[in-house]
Amino acid sequence: MDINRILQLATLAGEIMLESGAEIYRVEETVERICHAYGVFNTDSFITPTGLVVSVTNSFGITSSKVKRIKSRTVDLDKIALVNDLSRKICSEKLTLDFIEQSLKDIKSNKTYSKKIIILASCIAAGFFTLLYGGSKKDFITSLFIGGLIQIVNLKLNSIQTNAFFINAIGGALASFIALISTSLNLADNTDKIVIGSLMLLVPGLVITNAIRDTLAGDLMAGNCRAVEAFLIAIAIAVGSGITFSLWFNYFGGVFK
Repeated sequence: MDINRILQLATLAGEIMLESGAEIYRVEETVERICHAYGVFNTDSFITPTGLVVSVTNSFGITSSKVKRIKSRTVDLDKIALVNDLSRKICSEKLTLDFIEQSLKDIKSNKTYSKKIIILASCIAAGFFTLLYGGSKKDFITSLFIGGLIQIVNLKLNSIQTNAFFINAIGGALASFIALISTSLNLADNTDKIVIGSLMLLVPGLVITNAIRDTLAGDLMAGNCRAVEAFLIAIAIAVGSGITFSLWFNYFGGVFK
């Protein structure tokens, strides 16, 4: 039994899940499940949203550890589901380490949706959220445009590794500015409905959910970290939107509609 290779594969599985936005308890469970499936029962893991430490001890009392820093995170529920499924197969079937390594590499290299699909989905989401909050057809069309623009800016800024706080602030400012311009030119009817619907794209829903779930699962450090992250994202959105409205009030006398 190659305990170091098992450690490497378990850590790789945890890395993929963390980068894809998985909860801490789920990552720990997956890492331990893979190790236990190959007879490594003395397994300890310390996992945070930005890194993981996995330690295993063999039958001779020799301990091996691996530290992995997570530098980028996104939301990819498909990868989480695939790693989850693989870990369950490992427990129920006799899979070779070579097969597991190749499977994990394939999962890690899985391509996400194309940029066009992501932009289109953002347009649809922003538009229909605006309708959900009581917006008119004009508001719907305006939100379609804002949603696509916000996603284009996000993709561009993410490609140059821009700070998440700045990205969300820019998104909030864009949504508010275009909504104000649209209503002032009678291209839309309700500034508030447009802004609220468009900003739903930036709301950290998964981060908030994971913060609650991690806290309830006893991972207090991870739960607090995610809660602070969600709070800072909310502040960034408010700062971008608030500055835009403030400047509009000062130079144009207020909201037209």
